[in-house]
Amino acid sequence: MKIKLLAAAIAATACGTQAFAAEVYNSEGSTLSIGGYVDVGVGEYGDDDDIQVNQVSPRLNVGGTQDIGNGVVVDAKGEWQLNYLNGGGTSFTTRLGYIGATHETGGRLAVGTQWAPYYDVAGVADLPIAFANDFLYENQAITGSGRGDKMVTYRNSFNVAKDSSVSLGLGWQGENTGVADSRMQIALSVDIIGIALGYTYSGGDIGTVDATSHVLSLAYGNYGNGVYVATVYGMNENFYDGLEESIQMESLFAYGLGNGVNLSLNYEAVLDDKNDLTQFSQSALQAEYTVTPNLVTFAGYQFDLGDDYGTEEDDKWIIGARYFL
Repeated sequence: MKIKLLAAAIAATACGTQAFAAEVYNSEGSTLSIGGYVDVGVGEYGDDDDIQVNQVSPRLNVGGTQDIGNGVVVDAKGEWQLNYLNGGGTSFTTRLGYIGATHETGGRLAVGTQWAPYYDVAGVADLPIAFANDFLYENQAITGSGRGDKMVTYRNSFNVAKDSSVSLGLGWQGENTGVADSRMQIALSVDIIGIALGYTYSGGDIGTVDATSHVLSLAYGNYGNGVYVATVYGMNENFYDGLEESIQMESLFAYGLGNGVNLSLNYEAVLDDKNDLTQFSQSALQAEYTVTPNLVTFAGYQFDLGDDYGTEEDDKWIIGARYFL
């Protein structure tokens, strides 16, 4: 796969939602871009039980590339979460920071805090703006289930037929003193005429236990353009929220109407498999409307479907807008 196609494939699977960046410099093989977005919404959202103004996941990023010849392009990115609704305090917290190198046939190597290969497979349903795949972000920095801290990754894609390709991802994290030993992960996906089948594994010790996860995923279509269907099923040991054995699942059905409107329905649950108890289950109806390429409005209502611990059900909702920088 050529450099541009490989880079596009990586970006598409690693951003979680729509990606946008403005190129501000391009000369003699070097580029510099600035991107991110600001979003606000009104509703009962996150941990809040009162109606108020919320932010969803605003961010600012700076990226650059350098063509060093022989088919190799080096890139770097820094990304920070913006915390702007509360006066004072910390304005920025780190989301990403890495350096990578991509070869047109040799694949891509990246080092730093980055989206993990595990997420390439497990994140196929993590696409709506307001309510999406919560369980992926449980202790993600250490497990590498979303963004992984201090991670080395390798990715490559291979065309095996006219409408078919195979993608491979490998990840490694070194020892996190007092928290986790070194961890590794592998991700493998096959795309056949628009149907993507994926498998990923993450393993290594956290504390005194071996924390492992096996995830299968299936996806079809392009989110925001016609029918998009995705489902994720994970089987874990000591991986999620201190549970010895757990099952996690997420399913998403979305339909883009072709006029900028995208409607979606998702379902998510995490189960304590050893004790056969539901940790949480929820479903959300959502709508997103692309006003311009830089401005998307959204609305969502999430139904709390309950658990097996007698926790009072707590539905959430939000209406808002996201502006891409």
